[in-house]
Amino acid sequence: MPAPEQYASVRYVVDDVEAAIAFYTTHLGFTVKTHPAPAFADVVRGPLRLLLSGPASSGARATPSDADRAGRNRIHLVVDDLDAEVTGLREAGVRFRSEVVTGPGGRQILLEDPAGNLVELFEN
Repeated sequence: MPAPEQYASVRYVVDDVEAAIAFYTTHLGFTVKTHPAPAFADVVRGPLRLLLSGPASSGARATPSDADRAGRNRIHLVVDDLDAEVTGLREAGVRFRSEVVTGPGGRQILLEDPAGNLVELFEN
């Protein structure tokens, strides 16, 4: 596990911290770093530290009231076999927000976590 200063941290505000932990650890290969209270947890995958802030967390309370929906921003996870990942996630009932798109750099697809935050899976 990288040292704390080696992580790139991203905060996602989620409706249910437990559901978010289950989603990221079960489907996307994250592990729980800390889970000090029901309001907050952080999970890691390589150098990415994902801060999962529930409604009672300080991170969620600091969010402006007009920013209450997921936007176009997302975390970007590189995978070796996009088709296999998509098949497994579809079988697990994960909700996708796009189909596979092929571009000049590779192939990608968007899915969403239980709170509607976007996650991009990308294959070179």
